[in-house]
Amino acid sequence: MVRQGYLATLVVVGVLLAACSRQSHPERANPQPTSGTSGPVVPLAPTSLIGSWTIVDVADPGAGTILRLADRDLDLIGSRCGTLGGSWRASSDGTFLADIFTAATAAVEGIPGCAKASQETPGWLRRVTAYQFDRAGLPVLLDARAQPVARLIPGATPTPEPDKADDALEPPVLTDEARRALTPAVALPGRLVPVDRHRLTGRWVPLSGHRAAYVTFTADGEWHGSDGCNDESGRWITATSGTLLTTTRGTTLVFCADSVSVGGWLTTARRAGFDGHILVLLDAQGTETGRLLPAN
Repeated sequence: MVRQGYLATLVVVGVLLAACSRQSHPERANPQPTSGTSGPVVPLAPTSLIGSWTIVDVADPGAGTILRLADRDLDLIGSRCGTLGGSWRASSDGTFLADIFTAATAAVEGIPGCAKASQETPGWLRRVTAYQFDRAGLPVLLDARAQPVARLIPGATPTPEPDKADDALEPPVLTDEARRALTPAVALPGRLVPVDRHRLTGRWVPLSGHRAAYVTFTADGEWHGSDGCNDESGRWITATSGTLLTTTRGTTLVFCADSVSVGGWLTTARRAGFDGHILVLLDAQGTETGRLLPAN
């Protein structure tokens, strides 16, 4: 989603850091009742996550004060590195994935320790793999052990600052596009074996098309690949029943013949399974969008 008047001030970096420096859980555990809750007593509806939320009960003092979740877009406001931007995904089974990949130039250059703010999702947000709602209907972000990482309180109002986009100040609106993006995915076809993170980790290539096209899923929850001419990257997570969610970062737009839209396949993927040794990606309606072979 293009943000007018803001992209000129953003630093978008697609550099992947070493896996040992990351904290991530690319496979989500099923949410269990957490302290202060008695399980997901409010039905899980990812559209209910759209809003501007005050972040509370997070251990990191520099985590940020407001988490703004709009149609695929995410703004983390009030972090020690200023306003950070990125994207998010969620499913009706309680899976949650966030990715930070932009930061305001002023914050990156002006605050010690923030030079890489646009390169990596903050540790506390990277630990989040799931969500549920407490008895009051408020979102609780959970880690892979179903323990609370942060709680979200509605009605947050960001204050105008030089490093904030205009749209980050306005309450997000639940659009038809957002409803479509967050609609519950149909079940994985019975002929496919549900994807799991151990088997998914590694390098995959499409069955046809440009010979340089590929995607690699790394154990730290990152993916990177190419359509044959343009490098692409993002984050990924799997859950039970073949759930696969991914984020996709910015990319170049170099044309080449026989390119394969690997990034597009992952953007629309909601389920994934194995047909023998072939990885099959499906969208929310169960339509097959791509097939890949293991490269090693």
